[in-house]
Amino acid sequence: MAQPSSQQIIEDQRQDWNRVAGGWEKWDRFFDEQMAFLNHRLVADARLRSGMRVLDLGSGTGYPALLGAQTVGPSGSVTGLDLAADMLAAAGRKAKRLGLSNVAFRTGDVTTLPFEAASFDAVTSRFCLMFLPEIPKAAAEIARVLKPGGWIAAAVWSAPEKNPSLGIAMNAIKQVVELPPPDPAAPGIFRLAQPGDLADMLRQAGLTDVAEQEFLAEWSYASADEYYTSLTELAAPIQNLLAKFSPDQLREVKRHIVQAISRFQRGDRITLPFAVRMVAARKPV
Repeated sequence: MAQPSSQQIIEDQRQDWNRVAGGWEKWDRFFDEQMAFLNHRLVADARLRSGMRVLDLGSGTGYPALLGAQTVGPSGSVTGLDLAADMLAAAGRKAKRLGLSNVAFRTGDVTTLPFEAASFDAVTSRFCLMFLPEIPKAAAEIARVLKPGGWIAAAVWSAPEKNPSLGIAMNAIKQVVELPPPDPAAPGIFRLAQPGDLADMLRQAGLTDVAEQEFLAEWSYASADEYYTSLTELAAPIQNLLAKFSPDQLREVKRHIVQAISRFQRGDRITLPFAVRMVAARKPV
């Protein structure tokens, strides 16, 4: 079977993310409460300060672009870029509620950034780069649009065994139907999970002072059912698989997922460990 082109992968992703945009907006407060610290870490690693012009890649419903806009203040600005117009519409509504007039969102492909060279003082990206079909090309584009001395700060998921909440659904599905083994080089959640994966690509793009850290944390849900609901409303790849299942198969998948996630019960909540790979790099002066 022929492999899909980069353009087809991007178009499929655009459709997927637009389809789940309503779910992400519904769960927005949950993730803001659970993972706001990642936005603060990215803002810090990118060395954001008042007056800067910032580019946020894969903004989705506004992370960390909105915090970046608050940080650079009215004398600075943030441009948030994402494939999915429906996700960005949600981000725009949040910006309006927050009274932020220095942030703008636009659709675009991270591998062909629609900006002139040396346009931005800093670049941030949260859980975007691993989904790109051509990551080295995106790294070169990031280096191109950064001003000399500017920083890129990115968060990508670390290894699957350190992120059980991300693998539970796929393991449950595999107990119901047979799935082909994933292509480790294909775009996906764990594409940049190994130490040095993203860091080496940024070095090859000409960036320096590369720093990398595996950042360990936790998030929690009120119940196993809450976890299952969030999964089915937010995870486009899981939705794509479950859409082909019979009602009996769906019940069996849910049973396996709830059983697996219940192992993480701590007190009255489901508490899950997770691991993120934080990578920062600087464009030489």
